[in-house]
Amino acid sequence: MRRALLICLLFLHPGVVWAQDPPADPAILIANEIFITAERVLVARGNVEAFQGTTRLTASEIRYDRSKGALTITGPITMQDGENITVLASAAELDANLRTGLLTGARMILNDQLQLAAVQIQRTNERYSQLYKTAVTSCQICDDGRPPLWQIRAKRIIHDKEERQLYFDGAQFLIRDVPVLYIPQLRLPDPSVDRATGFLIPSLRTNSRLGTGIKIPYFIRLADDRDITVTPYISTRTRTLELRYRQAYVNGRIQFDGAISRDDVRSGETRGYVFGSGAFNLQNDFRLQFDIEITTDNAYLVDYGYSGKDRLDSAISVTRARRDEFIGFGVTAFKSLRDGDINANLPTIVGDAVYQKRLFPKALGGELRLGANAHSHYRYSDVDIIGRDVSRLSAEADWLRSWTLPAGIRADVTIGATADVFNITQDSTVRQTQTQLSPHGAIAFRFPMTRNDPGGVTQFLEPIVQLAWVGGDRVNVPNEESTRVEFDGGNLVSLSRFPETDRRERGRSAAIGVNWARFDPQGYETSLTLGQVLREEADEDFTLTSGLQGISSNFLVAGQFKSPEGWAITARSLFDDSFNFAKAEIRGDYSGQRTRLGGSYVWLTQDLEEDRLENLAEIALDGSYRVDRHWTANADWRYDLTLDRAASAGIGFTYNNECVSVAFSVDRRYTNSSSLAPSTTLGLSIGLRGFSAQKGTDSYKRTCGK
Repeated sequence: MRRALLICLLFLHPGVVWAQDPPADPAILIANEIFITAERVLVARGNVEAFQGTTRLTASEIRYDRSKGALTITGPITMQDGENITVLASAAELDANLRTGLLTGARMILNDQLQLAAVQIQRTNERYSQLYKTAVTSCQICDDGRPPLWQIRAKRIIHDKEERQLYFDGAQFLIRDVPVLYIPQLRLPDPSVDRATGFLIPSLRTNSRLGTGIKIPYFIRLADDRDITVTPYISTRTRTLELRYRQAYVNGRIQFDGAISRDDVRSGETRGYVFGSGAFNLQNDFRLQFDIEITTDNAYLVDYGYSGKDRLDSAISVTRARRDEFIGFGVTAFKSLRDGDINANLPTIVGDAVYQKRLFPKALGGELRLGANAHSHYRYSDVDIIGRDVSRLSAEADWLRSWTLPAGIRADVTIGATADVFNITQDSTVRQTQTQLSPHGAIAFRFPMTRNDPGGVTQFLEPIVQLAWVGGDRVNVPNEESTRVEFDGGNLVSLSRFPETDRRERGRSAAIGVNWARFDPQGYETSLTLGQVLREEADEDFTLTSGLQGISSNFLVAGQFKSPEGWAITARSLFDDSFNFAKAEIRGDYSGQRTRLGGSYVWLTQDLEEDRLENLAEIALDGSYRVDRHWTANADWRYDLTLDRAASAGIGFTYNNECVSVAFSVDRRYTNSSSLAPSTTLGLSIGLRGFSAQKGTDSYKRTCGK
């Protein structure tokens, strides 16, 4: 057998007369043997391959009758039409350009996901394919005669290649060959479509407060850059309409989610919420961001499972971050959903503006940092003291420089000053306008050391000592911004550990600590930080659980451990010399091939200044386990050790294979208050793969083994 190659023969062979202009792409025909019979029929036989444009066809034999201008093809036939369409057939009759004709005993595969098996396929030009007596499924089809898990049978299906849509006539939905639904007319996107108007996966939901209902989302593609999803939620105790709108712009995007409800929980009331967010890139590297959070009542978000937030914030900000400069300003409106909170007495409108600049003067060396920030918060209440409003303007200048001393000791020097101006209204106990000047300086010594051990292990050890001084006297302004102080490794060597400038540490102080880390090339990583702050005089504005009360602070211990087997442990605690803990937390995680586990423990001591009337202790666990290639189980649990009861618990199961995705969940919330009641929610969703661009991984694919 000789290998034969015929180029452009179908289109350029003498005597071929075209009714229209020939295609721009010539045909290429390759076969083991090519010859012309006495009847002037071109025959290509043996490992035949034909190429025309984006279409590639393989067959055992192709016959071209010049008088009819048609190809008679003997199978088995495989035709690849572009990247996403594959057609298998036993026989075919096509025109010379492979675009129009009839294929019998055919099967079409779209995007390697959806299979359409038909008695025959009629190709009409390059755009349409009509399939007759067709079965459609994305499930694995075995040769033992077992029906697929699900399939859609139709008298006729039209595939529009240009619009990437499937149109069904006389469709039946079957589960294991049992008809469960008849649909006279049906339109579905083919798997290559990312976004198409139509129904999305419905879900069933049973809630002890809202009853049993179903959500049926309908996606509307408004344009390439925007869409809206409308989801009716109908149950025995509520009628709800959910909406989601998204739009993309050249320089940003927006999204709004919302719902409106009439239910039996609050009979006669219209309930709802709106959450929105957006971000835009402006000129000169500025970035605009905003979010909107509104709800009609304190319990709506939790009742319907939209959010667990107990404080809403709507904000708008404009920022610009460059290598040596930062500019930012924004306004935030807060609304508390907590029982007992009176929003009129809380700082609900907050404004902030920040400017920071880095300079590198050659005459002084080092770095010069200039900064200014403004803050203001407003209460709606007009009652004296309770309705206090505060504004603050701060300006700061710092000079920083580092040296490497003999023996490798690093010295970091900071010298600077901060000026603050306060304006306080609706508080008769303090002067309205007050100013303060706070000069400060610090020098920190670090002695970084490394050691290489056998096996490539590297250890790092860094003792740290900082001596600091902050001058000036604290003015009599209320503590509005620094009510919560966190002492950790990040601010061990800070000049002030208060989060904002309405409070500053004063006088002389020293911070001592040590950082240690160990890195093993096999994947083990360990780090540890120890530290303590000593000061000349105690600061009465530090709370008990800040760990910074008294002349000597609590001991800070923080560490982390990671292993190549997937284990990770992070812990931090503050305790005094009698091992009385102010705060403690530990988080452990394990991530294996089939298992993921996580757990945390938090302890906070009673602190009236932080509005904590009793000790707080909580355990949280979460995890998942892949039972086999199809089933995955997950669970989460939170337990309040102080109240000796569970706070929430949930368990779920998911089943995935190549053609279906099923998720079932049970969640229990034990919270009980004047606006919230304990509730249990059951959820079920079933999705069919094959009609979306997302494709299941091969690990979910079933086999035909017994």
